[in-house]
Amino acid sequence: MTDKIEQLQKIIDTSERIVFFTGAGVSTDSGIPDFRSQDGLYNLQYRYPPEQIISHSFFVHDPKEFYRFYKDKMLVLDAQPNRTHTFMADLEKIGKCIGVVTQNIDGLHQKAGSKKVYELHGSILRNYCTGCGKFFDAEYIRDADDIPFCDSCGGMIKPDVVLYEEGLDQSVMYGALNAITSADTLIVLGTSLVVYPAAGMVRYFKGNKLVLINRSATPYDDYADLLIQDSFSNVFPKLIAR
Repeated sequence: MTDKIEQLQKIIDTSERIVFFTGAGVSTDSGIPDFRSQDGLYNLQYRYPPEQIISHSFFVHDPKEFYRFYKDKMLVLDAQPNRTHTFMADLEKIGKCIGVVTQNIDGLHQKAGSKKVYELHGSILRNYCTGCGKFFDAEYIRDADDIPFCDSCGGMIKPDVVLYEEGLDQSVMYGALNAITSADTLIVLGTSLVVYPAAGMVRYFKGNKLVLINRSATPYDDYADLLIQDSFSNVFPKLIAR
């Protein structure tokens, strides 16, 4: 593992335009559960499968049950960025990271200091009335009884997260693809790369080095110039942003 960390440090040192592509595994060290691991959200027991609960049609037809699950398992507001998050922000500050493309909705990249973040699946920190479009913060959702309603028009509020059956924001996708195609190094971490269309964006990378860091195998492992299968707490505290 020491050799691989040294390889990663060398790749970072010799790169000028790094893009990070991140998934739920990046935030597990901050106490936020991922989706597909043994202890992930998809293996929890609810009245309905989590995949069904966080779908657009379920939100429309049973918003009370949707929000019960959402507030209990997805609306995590007290989590703090970990070293993986802050390392990316440090690289951006010195001009080496040109963007973070993330499948996460927790806002921890921005909380760590990253500015150029493309949130493919939206954010729990943004919420809008489905009637008049008024904005509400996450605390308003947390403090509401059952279903949150707009205090102006009475419409139901929806989190600005991409549910199953919903498409990705085209402007966010364009920005993410532009960053990936402009990168000389793409570092993919904490994602199983099985959720499309987000996972398919990796195919657009045409740069020099593809690095994959994940605890389990991904469909892109054979294409990686460097593959590290370990926890991020064993990797990023040993790296230097320079």
